[in-house]
Amino acid sequence: MSIRTAAQRFRSPWAFVPSLFFAEGVPYILANTVSVIVYKRLDVDNATIALVTSWLYLPWVVKMLWGPLVDARGTRRQWILATQAILAVCLLGVAVALRLPAFLPLSLAVFALVALVSATHDVAADGFYLHALSAQQQAAFVGVRTMFYRAAMIFGSGLLVTLAGRFETRLSDIATAWSLAFLLCGGLYTLFWLWHLVALPRPESDQPRPREATATSAGGGGRWGQAFGTWFTQPRVPVVIAFILLYRLGEALLLKLAAPFLLDEHADGGLGFTTEQVGLSYGTVGLGCLVLGGILGGWLIARFGLRRLLWPLALALNVPHLAYLYMAYTQPGPALAFPLVAIEQLGYGLGTTAFMVVLMRLSKGEHRTSHYAIATGFMAMGMMLPGMASGWLQEMVGYRHFFLLVLALGVPGLLVLPWLPRSVYAED
Repeated sequence: MSIRTAAQRFRSPWAFVPSLFFAEGVPYILANTVSVIVYKRLDVDNATIALVTSWLYLPWVVKMLWGPLVDARGTRRQWILATQAILAVCLLGVAVALRLPAFLPLSLAVFALVALVSATHDVAADGFYLHALSAQQQAAFVGVRTMFYRAAMIFGSGLLVTLAGRFETRLSDIATAWSLAFLLCGGLYTLFWLWHLVALPRPESDQPRPREATATSAGGGGRWGQAFGTWFTQPRVPVVIAFILLYRLGEALLLKLAAPFLLDEHADGGLGFTTEQVGLSYGTVGLGCLVLGGILGGWLIARFGLRRLLWPLALALNVPHLAYLYMAYTQPGPALAFPLVAIEQLGYGLGTTAFMVVLMRLSKGEHRTSHYAIATGFMAMGMMLPGMASGWLQEMVGYRHFFLLVLALGVPGLLVLPWLPRSVYAED
């Protein structure tokens, strides 16, 4: 094999797409999910956990606003490498902060930096994907990037949490156990950065946009202003915004309290699981069912159409919340709780797939990328704001009434469905 042929094979999308999107998913799951478990194990109260960790969604809400900066300053490849280097240092910083007396404000500050840099990395990685792959390759690898992003979810909230649980058992020191877990995670992320230094190609089209074009785009009269203008003037835009904010309202409350519920003692209304059991149930088996639900939901929509399946899939998202209500009353052991968590996550995967398809179908025309960014910004807001109040609500009413509220708050999203624009079903 010639050197040139070997180089071409090395720069195949297989050399960087899986690792790039795995690296994209890791900091997101650590900041928004694993941080909840860390603080719960370090005896932070539920109201504080939900409030402070929900703020970490904010960079994903507003990341569209600094997208033009990524376009204007340096290449997407340079942004990817720079943000990955910073993220590796930040994860090592979390490991250090967790061992300090003022661990909460210090680690939270590092997690906030992780969130900000990770959201910027997302912008660069998604843009790089469009430049480094041909249109045919983009279509062929969309499933690969999704699969490895989901694998990062399983790694973070499953394998890493399970490993930290084993460290807790062996060391009898929770702070040290989690510090070691993040130390290993930071080392792994350093390896990703080193790999991408070599593996990422240098597409000819991956060049900074002219400053004048970017400045115009960022202003109200250019393409960026046009993208916002066309999104906010689409048919039934108040209904669209209500749909995005309400469709997963119940799930947004549940998401921040699921792991604390599993970890809390029976006397506090929880299930009394160990950290390792939470990693296995919620982070491994549960997330596996979440991925399965996403795949199955996509296949069902492709086979039968969104018009027929939007209501059933919306119900699949909300009805399984009964599993947590049942567990709050009966406090079962792992033998029953594991499959109940898996069923709820399967429904979450099914219902969220329908939600994402609606967002994609509402993103049309030459500004479709910006439209999708705006929609996902509202999506992140719809998870952030309810999450901030979830811990306070749970402490006010207890787990039983809290999960009843989660179930009831699935109704407003269902009531919006009949009023969605007809364009949502145009591709069926």
